[in-house]
Amino acid sequence: MHNFSYLLTLLPLLGFAVTGLIYLIRKDNALSNSMEKIIGGFSSLMIFLPFVLTLVLINGLSEAPASPQLLKLYTWIAAGSLDLSITYRLDSLSLLMSLVVTGVGFLIHLYSLGYMHKDPGFVRFFSYLNLFIFSMMNLILAENMVLMFLGWEGVGLCSYLLIGFWHEKSFDGVKISSTGEAANKAFIVNRIGDFAMLVAMFWIFKQIDSLSFSSILQNTQSFDPQAIFWITLLIFIGSTGKSAQIPLFVWLPDAMAGPTPVSALIHAATMVTSGIYLIARLSPLFLIAPDTMMIIAYVGVLTAFFAATIGLVQNDIKKVLAYSTVSQLGYMFLALGIGAFSTAIFHVVTHAFFKACLFLGSGSVIHAMHEEQDIRKMGGLFKVMPSTAITFLLSSLALAGFPLFSGFFSKDAILSFTFGAHQPVLYALGLLTALLTAFYSMRLFSLTFLGQPRWSEGKHPHESPAIMTLPLWILAILSFLGGLIGLPATIQEHNIIDTWLSASVSLPDFHLSHSVEWVLIGISSVVAISGVSAGLWIYTKQPALITTLHKQFLLLYKILINKYFVDELYHQLITTPVRQFSKHVCLWVDTTIIDGIIHTIGKATIVIGSQLRELQQGLIQNYAFVMTMGILAILSFLLIKIIV
Repeated sequence: MHNFSYLLTLLPLLGFAVTGLIYLIRKDNALSNSMEKIIGGFSSLMIFLPFVLTLVLINGLSEAPASPQLLKLYTWIAAGSLDLSITYRLDSLSLLMSLVVTGVGFLIHLYSLGYMHKDPGFVRFFSYLNLFIFSMMNLILAENMVLMFLGWEGVGLCSYLLIGFWHEKSFDGVKISSTGEAANKAFIVNRIGDFAMLVAMFWIFKQIDSLSFSSILQNTQSFDPQAIFWITLLIFIGSTGKSAQIPLFVWLPDAMAGPTPVSALIHAATMVTSGIYLIARLSPLFLIAPDTMMIIAYVGVLTAFFAATIGLVQNDIKKVLAYSTVSQLGYMFLALGIGAFSTAIFHVVTHAFFKACLFLGSGSVIHAMHEEQDIRKMGGLFKVMPSTAITFLLSSLALAGFPLFSGFFSKDAILSFTFGAHQPVLYALGLLTALLTAFYSMRLFSLTFLGQPRWSEGKHPHESPAIMTLPLWILAILSFLGGLIGLPATIQEHNIIDTWLSASVSLPDFHLSHSVEWVLIGISSVVAISGVSAGLWIYTKQPALITTLHKQFLLLYKILINKYFVDELYHQLITTPVRQFSKHVCLWVDTTIIDGIIHTIGKATIVIGSQLRELQQGLIQNYAFVMTMGILAILSFLLIKIIV
């Protein structure tokens, strides 16, 4: 099983190295069609092969013991009790995540061959994509937290590079005038969470003298009870940065400045799921910190509801999907907070399918509409883009939690477990969020694909090429069928994903009767169908009603369209004071005190040197005299020591 496991990370790294070398040679020069196919095909192959290898490893693991398989490549750092080796942990959780990352990642690479066609930065783009996958694979396969943190920081770096890929372009966003600023925002906000993660790692090492996941999971009872709360809380704060939860969610909507395949990669398969994965990995540690668990649950459900309300009124097709991602991540944290860790991972998997399809579908629309992203200027695209429209509809229904679609099963499982955990407030907010999600999903689909065309006469939208629509169809099918791995207990007592993950994460210790489960399934179905029906009816049959509602609830509409003014609030309370402090205080300290000390030392060195230079006159007899006097001084010292 270990013979080729290292290839899971080596192949994406090789893809980055080769394409990076080609970029250094050619820079951002246009490529011929054949060269694009060769370079893009090679880069995609470096992701497809790990996907195949992961399938082989999963097959092997299903026949092996439940204990994790550790693959040690070499010792990186060994100092006292600190042993940091490059060791990968192969178990049901890491391999499932690897399958999602490489599978969805490969489809995004394939799609990018068409989307990035003729882009001057084609080679650089694929180089960054391969580095992104390499970093994410290190994160999920790492056996110790330091190696995990390298992958954690690696995806942060790659997100910065990819969000700011078109750094010369501008887009419509609050306080963001360029993709470069959007990339900076993502990078800086994530550093806040990463600092909390580092503190948690130091604290863990202080508690058990180790940072390996095996040691942490085997010694949960060795932790100080007071330390457990703060360690888990710090890990959660770190996760709110990567996984875009309140209050560190603000970077994710602006991350839409990057190319659309980047949005799909960040939102569906890689970076934003990092926090969910890490908490699931450390589930036994979190279970003995109930206060932290409750904080996670409430932050998750509030984030889900908060982002869903914003998504109701956004007009940028990618911004709607961005806030949808923030909302769905909130559902995942809700599941983690109530102890349904395997259900959170289940929603990670289904979300990867339908959200990747939605983002790639939006990219297909933007590509056809000549970079137009305002859904108010679309409409009627179903006739001219049938493949994109049908796949977008299927994935939208999955996002809406429509019965029998993948999102329905994973979202219903989260809500059912929330109800079973006796958390009525969390359940009510989760159900209301599900209604809002179903509504804005159909709003987005209706305004984009249905009704009369609203685009300008100069635009002639058309269906995207097969290299872009093929991944859409694969993801749309998975969006429909993906829920089969997690059927509710009323249909399948031991579903596939819970059984698979039982050896790696803690499962819920409470169960519902079948009659209660059927009632909850019925409620979820009614909510989803109602939201979908209302969205379709209003935006296809009663568009004037929206204008009326906007006028009647003008204040609420302004709050939502401006995203609760959170960016403006952060700008006034944090960004502006920090910049002013840096400008007036830090600059003065730098130029007056630090530069003053350095200049003083420099001037003193020059003065002393000029004085000492006088001793160097070039007269040999003077040098001989000094040497003789030195020898006499040494001999005198030795003689005195002998006499005494």
